[in-house]
Amino acid sequence: MGKFIISRRSNGEYQFRLAAANGQIILASEGYATKSACENGIKSVIQNAKEDANFVRKTSANGHYYFNLKAGNRQIIGTSELYASQAGRESGIYSVKINANTDTGLIE
Repeated sequence: MGKFIISRRSNGEYQFRLAAANGQIILASEGYATKSACENGIKSVIQNAKEDANFVRKTSANGHYYFNLKAGNRQIIGTSELYASQAGRESGIYSVKINANTDTGLIE
């Protein structure tokens, strides 16, 4: 079962990461000014991860694959790690869909 982890950056901003059941981080957010805004970002992931159209598949400059999860307003709410293959990226998307929908709590 996946878990959202909220942490504080050195600049004081809040960030969340979604960890799969095995502890691997599969999605990370940008920084948020407040904890409440960060928690709203998590709610947005839970809502928007249900729709495949919200996952934007990308390729980095060095040829690795990754994805962004976007909200209904098309703003990025999370970015994946880099993958060596398109198949790896698709597995990552599947993992976010599963783990975001089964989250039972937050870890801080």
